[in-house]
Amino acid sequence: MDQPPETKKSRFWHRYSGLPTNVFALSLVSLLNDTSSEIIYPLLPVFLFLTLGASPFFIGLIEGFSESIASILKLFSGYLSDRFHKRKLPVFLGYSLAAVVRPLLAFVSSWQQVLAVRMTDRIGKGIRGAPRDALLAASVPREKRGLAFGFNRAADHLGAVIGPIIAFLTLSYIASDPESPTARDYQQVFLFASIPVVIGLFVIIFFVHEETKPVKEFDSIPIKFSITEFDANFKRFLVVTALFTLSNSTDAFLLLRAQQAGIAPPMLPLLWMVLHFSKVICSVIGGDISDKFGRKQLIIAGWIVYALVYAGFAFVDSPWQAWALFIVYGAYFGLTEGTEKALVADMVEEEKRGTAYGFYSLAFGITVFPASLLFGLLWSQFGAAYAFITSAAISIIAAVALLTVNTKPANAEVLSK
Repeated sequence: MDQPPETKKSRFWHRYSGLPTNVFALSLVSLLNDTSSEIIYPLLPVFLFLTLGASPFFIGLIEGFSESIASILKLFSGYLSDRFHKRKLPVFLGYSLAAVVRPLLAFVSSWQQVLAVRMTDRIGKGIRGAPRDALLAASVPREKRGLAFGFNRAADHLGAVIGPIIAFLTLSYIASDPESPTARDYQQVFLFASIPVVIGLFVIIFFVHEETKPVKEFDSIPIKFSITEFDANFKRFLVVTALFTLSNSTDAFLLLRAQQAGIAPPMLPLLWMVLHFSKVICSVIGGDISDKFGRKQLIIAGWIVYALVYAGFAFVDSPWQAWALFIVYGAYFGLTEGTEKALVADMVEEEKRGTAYGFYSLAFGITVFPASLLFGLLWSQFGAAYAFITSAAISIIAAVALLTVNTKPANAEVLSK
């Protein structure tokens, strides 16, 4: 008797089951780290504002400066991982730094101390980010690269769902008055945040493997720490990415807009969790689709979705519309996050990928902070609708500009990686 044909569902799971151990291990580490980070992140602004007396300006300064440090360091760590052919070590060191410093939030008494802790935490992110992506890219063949990065991003977003739940349950259990927690209540929750990332360190030690390669001829000529090492198409891709990021302001503006549309403040954390659920589902699907239909097409589609969402937020006037827009917004992340990282690996030779991911992060980092300043200025001067429409227009321009980028592999060697 003939076997029944393989269903789409079974083919879908078969592709995931065929991914190497490194992909699952690094994705589990991402999940654990983001769980740890998101235990802290939703509580930190309130802790700073209500218990340490930090103004909104200083709260923005802490997060903006810390993220900028991370983006810059990714460039250096990526280059060094290429130069010394070591990916696993900086990944381990980066996560280790997070495990060490996050519990220190339980002992801070000023916003300056929080700045020091958050900056050190983000230094860890800068150390591990580019080498981790390069290690992930080297672990899978090109035809499964989108699948692998999509799965990794889905795991990361799942951690962003689990973390706030743990924070809520822990704070509810610890605080004598959950409606009005004390500084000590927040700090006790922060102590728990190191546990998931410490577990992740053991996953790296025992389950993440790096192939040891013999010394090649290019070792005698060190890789240059310069953008000139890459071809014109990759540099054009970075410029277009930076252009799009100019439209990509902080999601805090979306939450503020949702509140203006009628969503009560206590419901905003639930709205945030729904967004991350959407990211998880869409990231799993989006990465797989990019392997079949092409990276550039999917990124363009994602940027168009982004433009439509922002155009929608320009005119949103009821809670159900805000809920719908946040769910669709998750599709933008699913279509683009993993796909863009897979595209970087496609366009660049393996021995340069760490540096390439560093420049990719830098292209994002140099415009993401000005993007929020520009958006806030437009909102203040001309109103929310004008700011959202402007961002939507910039993202459409970037999508059109991406059509000019040749995203095919640089040479035949890349295809074999």
